Amino acid sequence: MTIWNLGSINADFVYSVPHIPVPGETLASTGRAVFLGGKGANMSVAAARAAARVAHIGAVGADGLWAVERLMEYGVDTRHIAEIDVETAQAIIAVDANGENSIILHQGANVQIPVNVLEQALNRAETGDTLVFQNETNLQLQAAELAVTMGLRVAYAAAPFDADAVMAVMAHLDFLILNEVEAEQLKDATGKGPQDIPVKDVIVTLGANGATWFGADGPVDVPAHKVTPVDTTGAGDTFTGYVLACLDRGQPMLQAMQTASKAAAIMVTRRGTADVIPDLADVQSFSG
Repeated sequence: MTIWNLGSINADFVYSVPHIPVPGETLASTGRAVFLGGKGANMSVAAARAAARVAHIGAVGADGLWAVERLMEYGVDTRHIAEIDVETAQAIIAVDANGENSIILHQGANVQIPVNVLEQALNRAETGDTLVFQNETNLQLQAAELAVTMGLRVAYAAAPFDADAVMAVMAHLDFLILNEVEAEQLKDATGKGPQDIPVKDVIVTLGANGATWFGADGPVDVPAHKVTPVDTTGAGDTFTGYVLACLDRGQPMLQAMQTASKAAAIMVTRRGTADVIPDLADVQSFSG
């Protein structure tokens, strides 16, 4: 089967800093690197490296053709990434000595994906395929509605969090993944905790404390692996991409989450985003 990802594509400018800057502070970085990133691109690379067939739906400007080539090198089908007359999205990421981060996002082409690109892509999808999307692009509701009519599994990573965006697509979802803060924000907005949300499978990620699956059998906790983090950027995206890839290969949810937990643990020991996501061989040999 295929995972169709309506997803963001960013140029990630990552700065190493002694600590996350506070308002009004000017802070010199101790290092700088540029990576392929964006929640969408990260998830596509993670799912592809987990041995899934992945087709990315998105947009870049002429300044982002390198990112498309990079995705293709990582095994992602890039035929449904449009080049448009808008600059490619950018993220400015500060990472401190403990691996924590602060991110400023310029949305650029990510929020101007042409609707015909989405339609042409999903017209090639087959019943049983998966659609995944996040909150860094346009066309979320249109994609969810079209996916449902075509019999696709609809998965949603509700980040960056927007309560209205979540509520708009909720009725179409089979799978919802949130981090702990986003779950609280959703509860504040709707009065419903993860166990009350009308979605078949809900996962709440808890960082170093693992993740909890709210499914038919009630809450199931999957612990995180103990590692020393150097950069937490992209760890949640890596977890999501691996979970979806494992589910696509027919693994049960618990096993998929356990595999994804290993991938996320490896990811936080590496500096960078999509370019350093571990492949399946790394994950299978991980013993942490």
